[in-house]
Amino acid sequence: MIACEIEAHCGHRRLKCRRLANGWTVSQAVAAAHQLVQDAGLPKVGLSDRSWKDWEAGVLPSPDYQDLLCRLFATNPVALGFAHDYSPQQPDPLWSGSASGATLPTGPELASRTSPDDGAEVAETKRRDAVKLAGLAMAAPAAAARILEQAAAEAMEFTRQAEATSLGSGTLDHLDLAVAEFNHAYSLKPPQAVFDAVLDYRRKVDRFLKADHTHRQERELRAFAGWLSELLAWLAHDLGNARTGLAFATDAFVQGRQAGHGQLCAWAMDAAASINLYEQRPAQAREAALKGLTEAPAEHPLTVRLHAQAARAAAADGDAEGFTTAFQAAEDAHQLLPPRSPGRFGMNVLPLADYALTSYPATSFIWLGQAEQARRHAEHALAVYEAAPAASRSPSREAIARIDLALAHAQLGDPEDAVALGHQALDSARVVDSVRHRAKDLTAFLTHRYPRHAAVEGLRERLATADAAARPTLPTTPSGA
Repeated sequence: MIACEIEAHCGHRRLKCRRLANGWTVSQAVAAAHQLVQDAGLPKVGLSDRSWKDWEAGVLPSPDYQDLLCRLFATNPVALGFAHDYSPQQPDPLWSGSASGATLPTGPELASRTSPDDGAEVAETKRRDAVKLAGLAMAAPAAAARILEQAAAEAMEFTRQAEATSLGSGTLDHLDLAVAEFNHAYSLKPPQAVFDAVLDYRRKVDRFLKADHTHRQERELRAFAGWLSELLAWLAHDLGNARTGLAFATDAFVQGRQAGHGQLCAWAMDAAASINLYEQRPAQAREAALKGLTEAPAEHPLTVRLHAQAARAAAADGDAEGFTTAFQAAEDAHQLLPPRSPGRFGMNVLPLADYALTSYPATSFIWLGQAEQARRHAEHALAVYEAAPAASRSPSREAIARIDLALAHAQLGDPEDAVALGHQALDSARVVDSVRHRAKDLTAFLTHRYPRHAAVEGLRERLATADAAARPTLPTTPSGA
């Protein structure tokens, strides 16, 4: 009777009604089945909670499992909803005995089946529908108490599943520390070594995402995946593989979206903007910068940097007016920054905004052909970088500032100083691809303007040697989902 009442009141499939009538959770039912197999000496089975839930959802078990379930509930496949029996049979003691047929209509079938000569059956159908709508209100007291008791057990099971995870207790803390250390190592260690280590961690996070975890843990894991991919984008750029860099920048943006982390999305687009600029794709660079601005917090140094990226992209496209407008927006945003700048993995990010305002104008004026303006800004940028404390100096930024200054001198008709500054840039402790790329711009200009100058040929040969020695083999796509 209990299983029948549950079916009538709740509309569950028969297998679930049987389980609830016995007062079992899914895990308890699975355990009871395994115990039956052991006690009866039956062949061992691989029954799991997932399989049982599939059956209760309507997936038909195999004949062997149907036999096991019939043994467990001491009944037949018809009573468990696995088959229909149209022959007369004795009523099942756990089901209503009022009908002689082996099958009982449920749900829409019950509501639609009426008898032309028995108005009481129509009334009974309507009563059952009303009971389903009213929930427990019209259930028998004993049945209602049993259902409520079972609901409490199921609620505990829901909670257990919501908290089910294969992550160790310190995994997320370890990832937080690792990402911070990788970001600190970015400017201090060879990019190839850092790339390999970061990619290894990115693959670990991908495995964590494919294993059991809670919803909260998934958001955190996706954020870590995004931060690692954002760093891999910069490292791939430093190593001269733009395709890999853009792939990881895209992955960082997607992971940030999945994690609901707008700032991460904005940082990813900052990387994409730079990579596109060095690939001579100013339109895509500007598009990435503007996309990042839609995600960046208004009073954040990243907003300053993204406006400056858009300005640099306009200059690369020969749009002097666009450069002026975007750079003014960057300066205005800088004025709105709070006294205390936010950090990123323990590092102050304000210098990144200051760098954009200091260095980007020099590069932009080079591209716009305004040599005197470029010289003035490059000298200022170089002075700022050289005056910085040793712990916060950036060799690659200093090198690029020297190349900007060299290009300004070359445009102003001073090839000797230009070549000297080019050699100083290549003497840097961190000659990454962006440095070599800008050095190529310098040697190309010098070769075109001063084709017979011996010193120019020497700088070009030195750059070719450095470039050939720095070409690693990188994967071309991120490993994350």
